[in-house]
Amino acid sequence: MAAAPTARPPANGIRWDRISRYGLLVVFVGLLWLYVNPARSYLNTLKESHHRQGQLHALEREHAMLTRRMKALADPHVIETEARQLGMVKPGERPYIVSGLPKGK
Repeated sequence: MAAAPTARPPANGIRWDRISRYGLLVVFVGLLWLYVNPARSYLNTLKESHHRQGQLHALEREHAMLTRRMKALADPHVIETEARQLGMVKPGERPYIVSGLPKGK
């Protein structure tokens, strides 16, 4: 009985099965590359958005504090107290400097 001949590609022939695998691999890598760049851009944008949100909240707190300070400075008594702390006196008043006092604890 004769053995059945096995189908082998010629030694010099083109291996189309390997070429198609490499071609599919190249297409897959290309598609992956097309998804990686937008994903990276999205993550960077998300990180920057969170950073900007933090800045916004800090600026809102500062704005609220400055608004309260502005309203407080509209009161004449607060203005006088602030001026006295800076060492100012009203017109007609005599400033006195007291020295030699013991230091407080």
